[in-house]
Amino acid sequence: MIAKGKEIRYHLLALITAVIWGTTLISTKILIYNGLTPTEIFFFRFLMAYLCIWFFSPKKFLSENWKDEFYFGLLGLFGGSLYFITENMALGITQASNVSLILCTAPLLTALLSFLINRKNEKPTTKLMYGSLLAIIGVTLVIFNGSFILKLNPLGDFLTVAAAFSWAFYSLILRKMENRYPILFITRKVFFYGIITLVPFFIYEPISIDLKILFRPVVYINLLFLGIIASMLCFFMWNTAVKNLGVIRTSNYIYIVPLVTLITSAAILGEKITQIAIAGSICILAGVYMAENGVKIKYVRKKVK
Repeated sequence: MIAKGKEIRYHLLALITAVIWGTTLISTKILIYNGLTPTEIFFFRFLMAYLCIWFFSPKKFLSENWKDEFYFGLLGLFGGSLYFITENMALGITQASNVSLILCTAPLLTALLSFLINRKNEKPTTKLMYGSLLAIIGVTLVIFNGSFILKLNPLGDFLTVAAAFSWAFYSLILRKMENRYPILFITRKVFFYGIITLVPFFIYEPISIDLKILFRPVVYINLLFLGIIASMLCFFMWNTAVKNLGVIRTSNYIYIVPLVTLITSAAILGEKITQIAIAGSICILAGVYMAENGVKIKYVRKKVK
């Protein structure tokens, strides 16, 4: 069992991460407006994070065996290249509101897969189900913000579902590795294999960035934010929270991301917040609180070598 004070600390890590991730859409939009493609943004973001994390985790390069190395490759694929590429491709095909709404099913998908795989350690409760439902209702209200426009696009929506499943798989594989290796080492591996698994995408869309663009203050400032804060720091904090709170309780904080995006869009881009969005925000917060208290978890901790 985790002491109450320490548990609060891990909840704060998950909350802070969700808040920061909720602002990344603004930075991404700014970078795309300045001429970078979504693939290039992801590449520079993870490359920067990988180079920086070496200062904190430089000693060990390979894992204990090739099987674990394979799992780290899956972490980099599902939590890195595949997730971000499918999400960004979907944004170019279907409505942003569709993407945001479907991506917020990731906590439910994670919980469902986790219960199917690990029934003895995690059990769903009424609070978890009702809390998740309330949070999704709140997300829907926040995303549409008083203007309900939902246009189905089979390809775009399929890609978004793939992104949501990708994050769910990342979360479950992370739990498999979290007690065997230090979190810094795991996080570094995610960045490394995120870059490696991006190579096939470059065959389709190679990098053709103008170096002058990278030296624009607005560009390198946002890249620094995405690489060091939103990637290196946030992945470490998120992985730490997953290790100590469990994958389901941590994943519930994903519901907060659209709420933060709404607030930052209003503050930076001047977008209007309606009363419906405010009601949705209340539903999200209440749903997350209810879901957080609705998971019964029994973990057997192993010492990390």
